Amino acid sequence: MENMEIYLQPTKFFDFNKTKVQQKALEITEGCGSDNEKAKALFYWVRDTIKYNMQLFIPIVVNNFKASKVMQKCQGFCVSKSILLSTLARAVGIPARIHLVDLINHLVSQKVIDFMGTNVMFYHGFSEFYLADKWVKLTPSFDQETAMRGGFLPMVEFDGENDAVFPPYDMNGKKFGEYVGDRGVHADLPLVEIDKVFQEKYEMYRMFLNGSVKLDDNGKLI
Repeated sequence: MENMEIYLQPTKFFDFNKTKVQQKALEITEGCGSDNEKAKALFYWVRDTIKYNMQLFIPIVVNNFKASKVMQKCQGFCVSKSILLSTLARAVGIPARIHLVDLINHLVSQKVIDFMGTNVMFYHGFSEFYLADKWVKLTPSFDQETAMRGGFLPMVEFDGENDAVFPPYDMNGKKFGEYVGDRGVHADLPLVEIDKVFQEKYEMYRMFLNGSVKLDDNGKLI
């Protein structure tokens, strides 16, 4: 049987040993009677309270990925929002981890493709919770405002029991989420591996590393 203890521990990135993270997890789940109810409350809080910002993807800025810092900034991207979601779950006793994959979002704008230098989102992340004896996948990436503005519809919704990830097609029958590679499940974030792949795949990241582009005080590219 799988060892669930490793998915209940605080880590460098899943840092629910920070008092503010513990308190927020308890606040969000107050009044929830079951783990499924807690999971649902946590999902919607992270999805819609933490605003999506893809420019926070820079691996060398470690604080962009720590749950406590993501919560403090109230913004993140797919990986950091999923880390926060899984961290809050651990704080209330739900085994949780992050699953990393390579994803093509067929609805993403050409502007984003030009920014990244590719249409593949390498190391896209989503949460996994262990609920009712099974792992459930949860994608909290796009808050309501971002989803509406980008046309990433239907919204990812979670019923407390079943997987909630990007659907293969949108409401008009156009291709949406296509998973093209699996990077595995992790009890903590393999940031060194991510950094290596980002340097190889993302021109914008290489430009940042060689000084051609800069970061502002919030860790965003300028």
